[in-house]
Amino acid sequence: MRVRAYRPEDRAAKAQVFYRAVREGAAPFYDAAQRAVWAPSPEPDWAEPDPQIDQWCWVAEDESGMTGFMSLDREGYLDMAFVLPEVMGKGVADALYRALLDHARAEGLPRLTVRASHLARRFFAKQGWQVDAAENFVVDGQTYETFLMSLDLGPRP
Repeated sequence: MRVRAYRPEDRAAKAQVFYRAVREGAAPFYDAAQRAVWAPSPEPDWAEPDPQIDQWCWVAEDESGMTGFMSLDREGYLDMAFVLPEVMGKGVADALYRALLDHARAEGLPRLTVRASHLARRFFAKQGWQVDAAENFVVDGQTYETFLMSLDLGPRP
């Protein structure tokens, strides 16, 4: 496995990872209707701009292709964090997270935030993040229990 910076040509593979992570990996936590709204298609929405182009984003890949990705916006909001179901618990998320955290510190970000799913909350809690609030998040008629979390990185250098 290797971790590298996201490239525009990764968009279709990123959409596949996202789709499978939500549809399969999040199945124990969200019902079929919720997962269908969250990840409606395994294809990117080519009519919309790719949000990860304007973020810091890393992908993990092995010989078969992309296995996960994480992205961080310029204000320290961790926007996307998804891995394929078959690599969950195998160090892919840890490697992506290390790259993201190293970059956040190098950029001098004092604090990171995220709106985490049930599954992501468990991962981030193990990394020292705190739950600031539980919040129901409504999208297209579906309500998701999410967790607003943060991690203080300390003062800017």
